[in-house]
Amino acid sequence: MRLPPEDRKLSPYTGWTRSHWEAAADAMLAAVAPHATPGQALINLPGPRPSWSGPRSDGLEGYARTFQLAALRVAGAGGEDPAGLLDRYAAGLDAGTRHPTRAPELTGGDGESWPVITDRGQPMVEAATVALALRLTRPWLWDRLDDGVRERAGRWLAEALHRTPHENNWWLFPLAVGGFLAEAGIETVAAEAAVARGLEKIDGWYLGGGWYTDGRPRAFDHYNGWAMHLTPVLHAHLARDTALTARYGERLAAYLDAYTGMFGGDGAPVHQGRSLSYRFAAAAPLWAGALTGRTPLAPGATRRIASGALRYFLDRGALDAEGRLTLGWHGAHPPLVQPYSGPASPYWSASGFLGLLLPPDHPVWTATEEPGPAELADTARGLPEPGWLLQSTAADGIVRLHNHGSDDQPAAEVAPDNPLYAALAHSTVTGPTEGLPDNHFGLRDGDEVSERGRIEPLGAGPGWAASAHTPRLGGRPLPGVRVTSLSLADGAEEVRLHLVSGAAPDTPVVCGGWAPAGEELRTGAEDGTAWVRTADGTHSELRGLLGLAGAEVRTTASGTAFGPRAAVPVLHGATGAGGSLFLAALRLTGADARDTGERPRVRVTPRPAGWSVRVDWPGGGSHRAEVAAGSVRVAHSPAPRAEPGG
Repeated sequence: MRLPPEDRKLSPYTGWTRSHWEAAADAMLAAVAPHATPGQALINLPGPRPSWSGPRSDGLEGYARTFQLAALRVAGAGGEDPAGLLDRYAAGLDAGTRHPTRAPELTGGDGESWPVITDRGQPMVEAATVALALRLTRPWLWDRLDDGVRERAGRWLAEALHRTPHENNWWLFPLAVGGFLAEAGIETVAAEAAVARGLEKIDGWYLGGGWYTDGRPRAFDHYNGWAMHLTPVLHAHLARDTALTARYGERLAAYLDAYTGMFGGDGAPVHQGRSLSYRFAAAAPLWAGALTGRTPLAPGATRRIASGALRYFLDRGALDAEGRLTLGWHGAHPPLVQPYSGPASPYWSASGFLGLLLPPDHPVWTATEEPGPAELADTARGLPEPGWLLQSTAADGIVRLHNHGSDDQPAAEVAPDNPLYAALAHSTVTGPTEGLPDNHFGLRDGDEVSERGRIEPLGAGPGWAASAHTPRLGGRPLPGVRVTSLSLADGAEEVRLHLVSGAAPDTPVVCGGWAPAGEELRTGAEDGTAWVRTADGTHSELRGLLGLAGAEVRTTASGTAFGPRAAVPVLHGATGAGGSLFLAALRLTGADARDTGERPRVRVTPRPAGWSVRVDWPGGGSHRAEVAAGSVRVAHSPAPRAEPGG
């Protein structure tokens, strides 16, 4: 990919400007063009396997998601299109809607027709993307089409208004289609009804503070930003509906107040949740805030975080040798891929280019870059709605997300843990391993370690978050057993507490820390402490404080999305009679972290119904916690503020 020279005066953090975004979009679109079918209706990218929707749906996905990127590029240029992008996508719209088919394979008929839109079928998703692209480029594409093409395309899109989506963010896909069709005068009543239904659905999932669940009771992830906020806010903006823009823009601003702190100093978003191969789509809500004026960020900080996210992935191999996005995080990473993802699925990341809709003279493009929240100060902020504790350190730019509320469990059953949701913590520099207990506390039966299952949040506040769960072994809950967990944080320091109640005496427990990954790893374990260090200086330390010893480091050659080999520090213990409390101190730091050698001091006092725990932090603050089975109360005393000139 050829990019313009860096501009370190305008962009001292990333070196990137609007011209870099335009060049990146142009290169990505050029890389997929050779894979279009003769009529341009399908873009069939090579990949390890088709999605569960079949090759024809995957080809539509290739068309739709790259069309969104082309639409943002052309609309952002005021209709200028020297590469003839819209001509290609207009031809594809014509060819794809001639004879809609139910065949999932790429044979039969003319071989290019798009799949029909059905209940809960993948074409509903792609219809929303096509509709948005048409809405963005309407003066230069839709309004210039032959009446017959418009009639066929409108008929194909309108099926989305009458089909049933999945009970999650999919309700936003008929909304997106309806927003365009209402403006185009096609099935106006049904289109407006689809918009109203979609907004009503997400309103029922809004918990306040900017946070939506994604259909399931405790499903929080990046879909909050690149779906639940982006779609209604963008619809309201394009419809010039001031009331809707105010309503959903205020929610977006509340979300961004915390979300802007979830990008590391290196540009990485927190590695948590599903569909992570969408990568820099994580920047989309940042741009939406700037587009609507609903953002807590200064213009230069918006560009710094967004450009940092795009550059983070492009610098680390997100594109293959031919310039196509891979299914993975840095490069390709098969364990990260969901069965619904086809080879073109990563092009959902096109929404990360939303900033191109802002004109070149907008302050977000002309202001000097400013640091993001994670670079300005250390943070330990509780987020009660998702049940998270957001911890970041300015010296190394690492962001950690302690999880006491997001499990992605269905409402009517308890499914096996997904570590991208169920882990005790996630970060911008580590990902979950396969088969190791990283960021996990569980009871052990032989080689099997219990899962968290459904997580019950118990609260979150300054420097803390807590939860309870019924551990599960072999897919079944352990009768009468509960684990109450509390994460405390200050600076780079963490203390994790786990109170096990109802377990038989001498039940083994295992406690795992952060799992760095890389080509080369150094490890060590002694005196109740285990650690791992990568060649780039990422360091994970786990130290037993109460009830945990037997330190070891466990490694895996399968690695994580961050590297080919991974290792996790692990501690072991066993329950006693009655309730048993286990405490561990952890650190996850980067090469630039400050380490004075001081560690938190912890005092534990038994109470009639539980435990009292006091943690004094090296920085001068403290936490006091009263922990009982299923109950946590926490008081925080911040470090004294330095006197001016002192």
